Amino acid sequence: MHRYKTIILLAYAIMSAPNAHADDNVVDILVFGDSLVAGYDIPLEEAFPNRLEIALRERGHQVRLVNAGVSGDTTGGGVARLGWSLGEDIDAVILELGANDALRGLSPQQAKKNLATMIEEIQSRGLPVLLAGMRAPPNLGRAYVEAFDSIYPALSEEYGVALYPFFLEGVVLVPSLNLPDGLHPNPDGVEVIVRKILPYVEKWLFEK
Repeated sequence: MHRYKTIILLAYAIMSAPNAHADDNVVDILVFGDSLVAGYDIPLEEAFPNRLEIALRERGHQVRLVNAGVSGDTTGGGVARLGWSLGEDIDAVILELGANDALRGLSPQQAKKNLATMIEEIQSRGLPVLLAGMRAPPNLGRAYVEAFDSIYPALSEEYGVALYPFFLEGVVLVPSLNLPDGLHPNPDGVEVIVRKILPYVEKWLFEK
């Protein structure tokens, strides 16, 4: 039920969002991902897209970030909903998916194929992509970890998209930066993610 409620709220947010292109100086960025960006179990204003928007605006960038995170989503789920999430006003996409594939031990080959499909669809619309990398839990075994962790740099090279190597860099396995489940960042953890990814986002969009 939580998943479907999130999807309904997401659809409403996208449809009711103001037209960013009424002001050509505003860059509309879709943050397309799972619970790590949706703001699982924290106030929505503390979720990654909102905090990144604030950080970018503080550095003088006119941006608007759209939270298209759905808790529990896999790369397969992302393929199914990407089309209607890419509104005509979107200028760029941060793609953060794969954590749930790894947690469920799903096929790395299929995850790579799904991510490639999404990148191709985004690029077909002429939009730049920043791919947020994920890493598999070590308990899944060396072969799985190596296969999964190689997905993101391989896709970045193949499709020429920008890569942030590991979305949870500096946060994973740090109790003070995560919720009690040990999987999702708390507001302090989100701030660490924002601080670390910010230079990548600025280079990706604003340093040409």
